[in-house]
Amino acid sequence: MSRLEEIINYYRVSDKIATSGQPTKEQFGAIATAGYQAVVNLALPSSDKALADEGSLVTSLGMAYFHLPVVWKAPRLEDVKLFFAVMKAFGNRPVWVHCALNMRVSCFMYLYQKHVLQLSEEQAQYPMNQIWQPEGVWHQLIEEGKKLFV
Repeated sequence: MSRLEEIINYYRVSDKIATSGQPTKEQFGAIATAGYQAVVNLALPSSDKALADEGSLVTSLGMAYFHLPVVWKAPRLEDVKLFFAVMKAFGNRPVWVHCALNMRVSCFMYLYQKHVLQLSEEQAQYPMNQIWQPEGVWHQLIEEGKKLFV
């Protein structure tokens, strides 16, 4: 098993995108060594196992860092739109996207893959379909996103 595979709910989405739950300090070193050039964090600073110094840790490893805290009980389409803009800004650089357990991220990645990358429904659902079936406010966010980003 590679060091990346030890990260909770790690999924390699493409050559340029990987997602996961919260990495440890040591795992961020492995992410940098693997060639990722940017990290996007969708978890709240108060999430389980959140690293208080994550931004400075990531940048000290030579990667760009963007923190977009998404409230678990109230995800917003504005957050999704900002996520799309951040991913676009990173261009062709390899990006690691994480939250606490890869549940927030998997929904955002579904919408990104479906509506920005224009992947098929089946392709866009990976890794969300491996992690969970969104319900409640997360199901609603996906449905609203489908209408907005058509």
